[in-house]
Amino acid sequence: MKKFLLIFCLFALSDTYAQINGKTGNALILDTDIGPDYDDVGAMAVMHALADKGEVKPLAVISSNKNELVVPTIEILNTYFGRPELPTGAPKGKGANFGATQKWPEMLVEKYPHKMVKTSDAPDAVETYRKILAKQPDQSVTIVTIGFLTNLADLLDSGPDANSQLSGSNLVRKKVKQLVSMAGGFPKGREYNVLVDSVASAKVFAEWPTEILFSGFEIGKEIKTGKRVIANENLKSPVKDVFAIAMPLAKGDADGRMSWDQTAVLVAVRGVQPYFGLKRGKIIVEGGNNSWQDDPMGPHAYLTPNMPFEQLTALIEGLMMWQGK
Repeated sequence: MKKFLLIFCLFALSDTYAQINGKTGNALILDTDIGPDYDDVGAMAVMHALADKGEVKPLAVISSNKNELVVPTIEILNTYFGRPELPTGAPKGKGANFGATQKWPEMLVEKYPHKMVKTSDAPDAVETYRKILAKQPDQSVTIVTIGFLTNLADLLDSGPDANSQLSGSNLVRKKVKQLVSMAGGFPKGREYNVLVDSVASAKVFAEWPTEILFSGFEIGKEIKTGKRVIANENLKSPVKDVFAIAMPLAKGDADGRMSWDQTAVLVAVRGVQPYFGLKRGKIIVEGGNNSWQDDPMGPHAYLTPNMPFEQLTALIEGLMMWQGK
């Protein structure tokens, strides 16, 4: 009991710290492959909870996955949290197509109302990016990618259009202040989000014109969330529904699902400290593998442990249990 109270108090203190020191009003675009894994569902809950707290302004939730249930899933979660109007998009050219082995997207689209029937009905992801970025103040937008890098590579390659006369790279340079990416393993690794579209990953990490902050595989794998979410009898939400169906069917998830994507959203909104430390340098991607070069003046940085993982678990689970409007 004492241990639980200590965790609760630490969570409350951390939340207060964020309210005082958080970057209230941050504008954020979330790019997700929501489907192969279900930590994306938790990440969307974290984003909406922080938005309700006034800490971030979501501008869009965009799919990097062409699976037909991805955009309906995004819409269901946005609607539950009171933001059905959030723009979306999906890749229109080459792109990965992955569903969920536990079939939780099928459960969501059957149980919850949604207007978008399938992902291919969504607008072009690059068009959505360009339309939104063009309207934002300079260097004001944080992009968080918790899936494949397909859309961001396509965005860099995009040319002038009706939304902006700038090239994709120059539009990003003008409007984006930071990219936060759940990708890679540090100091070296072979991680799923990098591997699936390794050509796009290599391009983005080599050519992206702003700072990139990485939440690596080794961070999220230590933060296992979901047990408290499922056990919360007062919670009625699609987030709980997903974890309740997926956790028992996922090998190794008896103690909770590893929370890679939630950490990326958390630091994108609240900043790195006091949750993590940073190692600055440069990522190198070759054939789906990544390595790292230390450089105190480098364009990239990855998260290192700081706050106890048990405390981070309690904090993230608290945000995942946020009730929709």
